[in-house]
Amino acid sequence: MVTVAIVGILSAIAYPSYRDHVVKTNRTSAENVMLQLANKQEQYRLDKREYSSVVDDVVAVPGDVSRNYTITLGNVTATTFTITATATGAQASSDTKCANLTLTQDGTKGITGTGTVAGCW
Repeated sequence: MVTVAIVGILSAIAYPSYRDHVVKTNRTSAENVMLQLANKQEQYRLDKREYSSVVDDVVAVPGDVSRNYTITLGNVTATTFTITATATGAQASSDTKCANLTLTQDGTKGITGTGTVAGCW
């Protein structure tokens, strides 16, 4: 009986910690794709003298990221772009602090949610 109680207590502590780790790992994967996309956008602009407005023209989003985030390009002009990663599914319900991540052509990072930029990035 004591063993069952100990296992129950450990499970109650370990599962939330594990879930937080999974959420942060998913977010970090999305951030890495966003940074890669920003770098590829600069290469694209050197070649074509404009930024692409289509994510797939610049970078392939891995399946583990696309299952948890929708990556989009917005505010695309000849000199600007904004990359947005919007959490979807279980990631959206688990990561309310960092629901949407943004990155602009000049490296400005932003979020929507209850967290802070420093805490989310």
